Amino acid sequence: MKISETLLPEFDHEMATTRKLLERIPEDKLAWKPHEKSMSLSRLAGHMAEMPGYAIFTMQQDSLDVRPEGGRAFEPLVATSRAQVLEAFDKNVAAGRAAIAAGSDEAMAKPWTLLAGGHVVFQMPKVAVLRTMMLNHIVHHRGQMSVYLRLNDVAVPSIYGPSADEGAMGAGAN
Repeated sequence: MKISETLLPEFDHEMATTRKLLERIPEDKLAWKPHEKSMSLSRLAGHMAEMPGYAIFTMQQDSLDVRPEGGRAFEPLVATSRAQVLEAFDKNVAAGRAAIAAGSDEAMAKPWTLLAGGHVVFQMPKVAVLRTMMLNHIVHHRGQMSVYLRLNDVAVPSIYGPSADEGAMGAGAN
C-alpha cells in the first residue's frame, strides 16, 4: 500500500470533522477573541480553511519561504463570512487531497524545508510535514475553535465522540 493511501482516510475523516466546526462559526462574532493574545475567530477560521492547502505546496515544492527576501510575504486568510471560509476550505480540501493522492512513496520521503526570510525553520520528509504541519496542526486549531464556539454559546459538534451538545453522553462529555 502506498503512503498516500494510508494518509487519505485520515485526511478525509479530519477534514469532514473540521468542516463541521467551520459550519458553526457565528458570523456576528468574527472579531471575537478569548484573550488579547489570541487569534480572532475570523483569523482562526481562515487559518483552518488554509491548512488543507498546505498539502499542495508540500507535495509540489521542496520548500516554502513564508517571508522571502525581496518577495511577497504570505498573506493569511481572515474570514469575512462563514460562506467565504467554507468555500476556501472546500477548495483547499479538494486540491490538498489530490496532491496527496498523486504523491509517490519516493516523493513522500523527500525532504521539505520551511523557510522564513531565507532562514531554515525546519526540514523533514514530506510525509512528516503532511502529518505534523497539516493534519496535527488542523486538529490543534480545531480544539481551539471548539473552545471559541463553547465560549460563545454555540453548540460544539461531535468530534472524536459525543460532545456535551450532541450525542448520548450528555453534559460533561468533550
